[in-house]
Amino acid sequence: MRARYARAAMILPTQRHLFDLPDDVTWINCAYMSPQLHAVSEVGKESVIRKSRPWLLKPEDFFTDSEALRKLFARLVDADADGVALVPSASYGLAVAAANVPVRVGQRLLVLAEEFPSNVYPWRELAERAGGQVVTVRRPEDGDWTHAVLAELDERTALVAVPNCHWTDGGLVDLVRVGQRAREVGAALAVDATQSLGALPLSVAEVKPDFLAAAGYKWLMGPYSQSFLYVAPRFREGRPIEHNWLMRGGSEDFARLVDYRDDFQPGARRFDVGERSNFVLVPMAMAALRQLLAWGVADVQETLRALTERVAKGARALTLEVPPESQRVGHMVGLKRRGGYGPDVAAKLAARKVFVSVRGDSIRVSPHLYNSEADIDRLLEELDALV
Repeated sequence: MRARYARAAMILPTQRHLFDLPDDVTWINCAYMSPQLHAVSEVGKESVIRKSRPWLLKPEDFFTDSEALRKLFARLVDADADGVALVPSASYGLAVAAANVPVRVGQRLLVLAEEFPSNVYPWRELAERAGGQVVTVRRPEDGDWTHAVLAELDERTALVAVPNCHWTDGGLVDLVRVGQRAREVGAALAVDATQSLGALPLSVAEVKPDFLAAAGYKWLMGPYSQSFLYVAPRFREGRPIEHNWLMRGGSEDFARLVDYRDDFQPGARRFDVGERSNFVLVPMAMAALRQLLAWGVADVQETLRALTERVAKGARALTLEVPPESQRVGHMVGLKRRGGYGPDVAAKLAARKVFVSVRGDSIRVSPHLYNSEADIDRLLEELDALV
């Protein structure tokens, strides 16, 4: 089958030339990991050389780049820099949340069915420790995750832990509505934005989450092990899960570090991971966020929506099930097949150098700006041969 769909109006032109991506590879798998921007790789190489020469590193270098990265992330989510902590993973950020969200005996902690494990395990541990109960919101038959969450979110709830979209198929959760309801019933809102942030606009000023964590190596296009945490003002004097010297007041004065202090650096910096000044990863993450901000997340979303709509049309022609556009994000789409797929469908596609993921019972297709309509058509041709 050759797709015969009209060309969509692309907001942003293909940016493949900016990525380290061979011509014969069809990578439609950003939800797994983004290919690296050439600019990010170059900064990484320069940073490795710099780190190998410690005489070039000054005390202020432990603070300058990390503060610049903090500000870049704050711009991305419409936040203040004091609300941003630098962490190594989304799970680290969610562990900070679990250490600070109050839960009383019998209260409920809401998570989605088939949620990513890192947004389930910390809440199980918190519920066990506090005498609460993890409640799983069932997958809605009509695909409306927002309605399903709101139906369970009541005065019994201490916490609702949700993503902006489901990681298996891109099913949308309206965080603004969920956040508003959470505040009405006195529940905390923790968001794992790993599978949306950078591809879908999000403003913490509108959503008002208590905690928002995001891994940096997917839609944020940064290096592995450099991630981010936003903390709302009411939790910024909370309890960190580790104690490192950088988070303490006066840590800029290396000569006085033995004058131990009980006060912390301002805002969410108390939640920074130890060695947050990573002299290789931080500059790489900065380069990635600068490129992302230059494109504009709203334009990224609309460009990718044109591609996933092409996927959806072609998949329906193959009698695959696709969530309606109104119930999913524009940068990711899950393709289900009645009776399921064989266990090696992703491997068979990979053998043809077409790369997607299988998550749950869906083939998850997640393009980015390095993809084109030709990539989508190639995927559909290979799927036609398989299904």
